[in-house]
Amino acid sequence: MSQQMAGATRPQEPKIDRSLTLHLRGDWGSANLHRVCGWIAQELTDRCGPHTRIATWNSRGMSDAVRAVGRGEVQVALTTPAAFTAAALDGRGIYADEFYPDLRALGVVPQRDRLVVAVHKDLGITTFAELRQSKPVLRLATSVNDGVNYVGLAAHELLTRAGVDVVGWGGEFLEDERPFESLDHATEGRANAIVHEAIMLPAWQEIGRDFSFLEVEDHVLDSLHDDFGWPAAVVDDGYFPGRAAFRTLEYSDFLVCARADLAEDVAYAIAWVLGETRHIIEGQYRHLAPERSPITYPLDPVTMGRAPIPLHPGAARYYDALPAK
Repeated sequence: MSQQMAGATRPQEPKIDRSLTLHLRGDWGSANLHRVCGWIAQELTDRCGPHTRIATWNSRGMSDAVRAVGRGEVQVALTTPAAFTAAALDGRGIYADEFYPDLRALGVVPQRDRLVVAVHKDLGITTFAELRQSKPVLRLATSVNDGVNYVGLAAHELLTRAGVDVVGWGGEFLEDERPFESLDHATEGRANAIVHEAIMLPAWQEIGRDFSFLEVEDHVLDSLHDDFGWPAAVVDDGYFPGRAAFRTLEYSDFLVCARADLAEDVAYAIAWVLGETRHIIEGQYRHLAPERSPITYPLDPVTMGRAPIPLHPGAARYYDALPAK
């Protein structure tokens, strides 16, 4: 890419003469984190020694990915949502038994997402207060709550703090790993409630015709932020059919993370790839509207350098060199 863009000098393109062997962790294999890993691997290999080898390991892209980096099993991993990683720095929540103060960010790939709670309109419930009062029998679709899957973790934390006792009210959890199975439960009538993310998937629009989306109460959102650093966010007016804007738990962004001992020139090079070759990953999503895309383009390098954990010094060198706006 040219060193001149919009009349401003861009950060220097990296060139690493030695050959590298790097291990990355993406997702299950066919989703967005693996795409980002492929993009990083391609562009980084082009700028390193001739015998460079970069492998991408399958992962769940959640606490397992964070632990893999923290334990030194891989050099770089992607995890989502980005904000959930902050608890791994000082041992909050699921990281209380093992935490990693030397985790560092190489950048953030923006993805605007939310964790939402929806119940079937046949239940006649539109708020958490009505849900607690009615105590319906729920067949609630979400992800497994096994200490690794962030969706299952967040769903159970949110419901518990909101006073929703699915099992105690005679209901059950329908638990799977990925959002697709949970969405199928809702669209095919097996579930009358769902707590999940990936709200840009088309199936949510189908669900939106028959389900009511519940605003999460302030005290629940505040407690999740205070205890774990999980932020709240708004789902925009009309994002779901006929639903006004409402607050819920944020579930945004892919964090590219490493340890502080990653070589500084490698950290700089990966940050440079994220910011300066962003058109490559953007091109894979431009058939989708930005607000319905798993990666929220156009990507902005300055924004990509704002992470919930400290930047690696090599990555910081790239973001600090960006032209001032």
